[in-house]
Amino acid sequence: MRTYSKVVINKKALRMAQTGHPWVYGEEVVRIDGPWQTGDLVDVYSEKNKYVGTGFINDVSKIRVRLVSRNANDTFDDAFWRRRVDYALAYRRTVMGEDDFSCCRLIFGDADEMPGLTVDLFSDVLVTQTLCYGMDRIKERIFKPLVEGLSTYGIHIRGIYERNDVKVRELDGLTQYKGWYEAPWLPERPGKPMTTICENHILYDVDIENGQKTGFFLDQKYNRLAVSRLAVGKHVLDCFTHTGAFALNAARGGAVSVTAVDISEEAVERTISNIEKNGFSSTVKAVQANVFDLLTQLAEEKNRDYDFIILDPPAFTKSGHTLKNAYRGYKEINLKAMKILPRGGYLATCSCSHFMTDELFRRMLKEAADDAGVSLRQIEGRQQSPDHPILWNVRETDYLKFYLFQVV
Repeated sequence: MRTYSKVVINKKALRMAQTGHPWVYGEEVVRIDGPWQTGDLVDVYSEKNKYVGTGFINDVSKIRVRLVSRNANDTFDDAFWRRRVDYALAYRRTVMGEDDFSCCRLIFGDADEMPGLTVDLFSDVLVTQTLCYGMDRIKERIFKPLVEGLSTYGIHIRGIYERNDVKVRELDGLTQYKGWYEAPWLPERPGKPMTTICENHILYDVDIENGQKTGFFLDQKYNRLAVSRLAVGKHVLDCFTHTGAFALNAARGGAVSVTAVDISEEAVERTISNIEKNGFSSTVKAVQANVFDLLTQLAEEKNRDYDFIILDPPAFTKSGHTLKNAYRGYKEINLKAMKILPRGGYLATCSCSHFMTDELFRRMLKEAADDAGVSLRQIEGRQQSPDHPILWNVRETDYLKFYLFQVV
């Protein structure tokens, strides 16, 4: 017998749920039968009393219910969550392989049916972010089997660092904080919130306490390899370099010279450290500059120093309200890069905002090319690495667009 309170949803929500989308918005709820509080599990039903699924309810968030199961026979005990963790680990082990498994995203929110939860593995540390109130309440049921499961693969975790210092947590009624997660089954002194990872045979020091997001962007792993393959003999300009990852992959691929640019002094310092760690000081230099201003200057000077430009900007928009401004920003940097590159030069360009859809991104690139008076010869169209799986029924999981072109 079901003991959860009952949430009845309207036809619009039912249609979305039937496509596999896991969110129910507040305005889509017809009524709630039975007592509940934010973070509880509730059963979701149609107005015709058909079971739809079970999920976490929230009275603060615009998303009233986040579904975690569509099986009325599920019981949400420790064994249930352990199975979810085992599925996630087995999937990553398969798609990433042994070499890349020790540095990848283990849990990707709704794509792993664990809404609002991100878990990244950086060598001997797990870095987590919890944006769903219900998941926050049961996170130990996830963390403990993750640590135990990883040990079976020979990966021993010294600590779990929570990067819950993001404002979006407040939209779910959660407070902001960051720090080591404490539990009796974890080491008492995990040490400094720093670790070293190896990706694509390149070493990086990762600041899990202060780095962007969880400390390092794992989703571009194989896109960096694609850049590496094209970089041989090239003079490369890596824009928005962050920790220098694209720049270092280009150098390892055989670039003659690489200039890595970022507006952040901290990012440039971290890039310099990674350059030195990998022995690329003679090939790669890091420069602190505003990329928009630098590209403008190079375009005005008709500079031809670079024959390969990489554009990996942060998300210019995180909502539909600012999409027009973001579109202009993406077009500006791509247009100027196309003007700077000589005919036959190469361009790597991407967007990590799911609001900037692939259709919009391609339209923007076509407009930029037309305005620059060039044509684009597409080499590859890529997305995020498979440890960030895309669910076709959940468009929010499809966010990274990455293109390689020759400019002709």
